[in-house]
Amino acid sequence: MNRGMWKLFNLCVFLILNLNADSSFEFELIKKGQENNNTLLVVGGIQGDEPGGFMAASILSTHYEIKKGSLWVVPNLNFYSIIQRGRGVYGDMNRKFKYLPQDDPEYTIVERIKHHINEPQVKIVVNLHDGSGYYRTKYIDALHSPDRWGQCSIIDQAYLENHQYGDLESISAQVVEHVNQNLIRVEDRYGVRNTQTREGNAEMEKTLTYYAINQGKAAFGNEASKSLPTHERVYYHLLALEKYMQIAGIEFERKFSLTPRGVYGAINNDIYISLYDDRIRLPLSQVRDVLSFVPLKKDAELQFKGSNPLLTMYKDDNCYLIQYGNRRLARIKPEHMEYDDISAKVLFEIDGKERFVEFGEIVDVKKSFIAKDEENFRINVIGYSTSAPKESGVEIQRQQILKRYSVDKEGKVYRVEYYNQNRFCGMVLVKFI
Repeated sequence: MNRGMWKLFNLCVFLILNLNADSSFEFELIKKGQENNNTLLVVGGIQGDEPGGFMAASILSTHYEIKKGSLWVVPNLNFYSIIQRGRGVYGDMNRKFKYLPQDDPEYTIVERIKHHINEPQVKIVVNLHDGSGYYRTKYIDALHSPDRWGQCSIIDQAYLENHQYGDLESISAQVVEHVNQNLIRVEDRYGVRNTQTREGNAEMEKTLTYYAINQGKAAFGNEASKSLPTHERVYYHLLALEKYMQIAGIEFERKFSLTPRGVYGAINNDIYISLYDDRIRLPLSQVRDVLSFVPLKKDAELQFKGSNPLLTMYKDDNCYLIQYGNRRLARIKPEHMEYDDISAKVLFEIDGKERFVEFGEIVDVKKSFIAKDEENFRINVIGYSTSAPKESGVEIQRQQILKRYSVDKEGKVYRVEYYNQNRFCGMVLVKFI
């Protein structure tokens, strides 16, 4: 192969890899609070096999209201590797900040996060990780030693000259003290780990935090142990982040209790994905592994929005996969059809009381419901099993719907679909409580 052909081959490989790595899974920068010249930037997901870090960043972006100060959050920096459940599909992204050739598939991602780090209002950068074992200053055993990374606050050096947050060691010690006051168990205690990167640590010279240090930013790593379940890792990350926010003068309100149980609920409850401007909304906390004959728009780009930045939906052969971080929640087997542009509220009778319902809503039902808009729509209650000639204007109880057609694994949530002739208009979910 001559030199020209070799260059062309490399270019094609580069374009293919970038298409796979970047176009469908670009990271989000979420700005919260009131922008000022004292912004805290939190980064999660630089490595795709560390769910404690990216889940904590996601919860920070969705479950915290910033009352004072400026917070920026990147929950899903290496989103493609998160989806693929790997540390780094194209190599370790946290070793690409010292030098990176332009033909690297992640060049655009790294340059973009560098740009955000360099923005003048950013003063503190915290990069979230899950590390092996438990860091200890002295060797105890293979799981508790100086060679382990879990349960520690990381700094590259003790001081950063001429910076309002330049006493890195002191700030890190404050974070560690705060975490250690709220331990689940004694074994989980945190420590300060100074990698002394400038003294010749060749690996740490390539990292995001050391890049930030060299741009004059106060930068810290926070590591939770991979020996812990994900929700406990997230708990420790959030403890640390709340201390960083306090140090930066950021005031906040939290929508859950900062306990392991409260964090578990924040991660797993009330998650959903909506399609086509909420014509369809699918609750995902207990979603079935496979949902069949879901009406998706024919010959059109898939339009969806997740309740948090780690939720995505993408095509896989003839199906679509719903992914939450590195957890696959459901496989959607679509029925492609024309959509009707009608926007309307539909009439229901729920347990004897009438009310209008919007497409995309989930309505709670104790005993029975009646979908009443038969004059305007053809109504299809998915799984309704009687010999009635139509499914509108009919009182329906839970036992009349086949459980295997439920949206959820518990058999409580069912689809009521609305059509104008053969064109799909929208969907309402009924949830038997």
